Amino acid sequence: MTANFIPKGVAHVAVPPVSEPLRMTFVLLPNFSLIAFSSAIEPLRIANQLAGQVLFEWEVLSETGLAVACSNGVKLQVDGPLGETRPKAMVFVCAGVEPEKSASRKVADWVRGQWRQGRTVGGLCTGAYALAKAGILEGRSFTLHWENLPPFMETFAHLRPLEQLYCIDGRILTSAGGAAATDLFIEIVAKNYGDRLADAVLKMCLHGQQRPADLRQRMSLSSTLGIRNPVLVAAIRQFEENLEQGVEIDALAEGLGVSRRQVERLFQRYVGMSPKQYLNGLRLERARALLTETDMPVAEVAYGCGFNATNTFTKAFRQRYGVSPRRLSSRHGGGAAERKGDGAPM
Repeated sequence: MTANFIPKGVAHVAVPPVSEPLRMTFVLLPNFSLIAFSSAIEPLRIANQLAGQVLFEWEVLSETGLAVACSNGVKLQVDGPLGETRPKAMVFVCAGVEPEKSASRKVADWVRGQWRQGRTVGGLCTGAYALAKAGILEGRSFTLHWENLPPFMETFAHLRPLEQLYCIDGRILTSAGGAAATDLFIEIVAKNYGDRLADAVLKMCLHGQQRPADLRQRMSLSSTLGIRNPVLVAAIRQFEENLEQGVEIDALAEGLGVSRRQVERLFQRYVGMSPKQYLNGLRLERARALLTETDMPVAEVAYGCGFNATNTFTKAFRQRYGVSPRRLSSRHGGGAAERKGDGAPM
């Protein structure tokens, strides 16, 4: 526990003396996101530094008490294994890639125990997997990284995460990870020690401005693709929302008030491919996510992503990613190391 950690710095913000600091417990899961963890803990360090006193205390745990490797391979030492936490502590599970595997039953049971003791419980990046396994997300607003939304919803069909930066729902706090963790923890600083300190921490983080919780994680399609054509944006949005059922181009064009030929020309002009090719690309991206993050059979993934036959899906998948779906599938033992060398374009 870093109870007396007050780093030195030039900037200062006057904060009335606190009798009891706010306690934080971070639980690191294998392959956790280092950027999510550092984006969460650094605002706490900066707040202590600016105030010249211990506003926050924190400890870092792992399931076994041993060092944990994050998703980039760097290993971090921890303070100890899962156990008792300090009264009124806020507990955050920090996860990353392959969260279904890293969020063990032991971790989930421990999280549920913390929740029942009245702790505030949170998840960073894909930490919501552990909270879901703990059974504490029913009827709650929560989020996790957008890349993991499809496999999460396949694994926990009764839960509906939100695609936003972070969520605060009573004693459940979740962040999509990355820099969004800073937004959440700036909010925590503000609620406990005021906007003046929170704004100073924000500036020290060079974070620009405090982003609202409900801001979408991903940029709009027009910003992502660098286009402004409303017809094309609307067409792509319909593709994204109907990957399993598919979209008839003629019906799509009629609904948008244009001809099929106009739709095809827009796709060729702005994205360099036909509507069908673009839709198949979206389906393959979804399939890759499901294969790597769930134990769904290859055939189920194929049909769930809109392919009418497994062999057609397998051929298209191999052509795009240079590896068969079966080899990539976590159900058949496809591992992270194997996937890094699968020849897939990055």
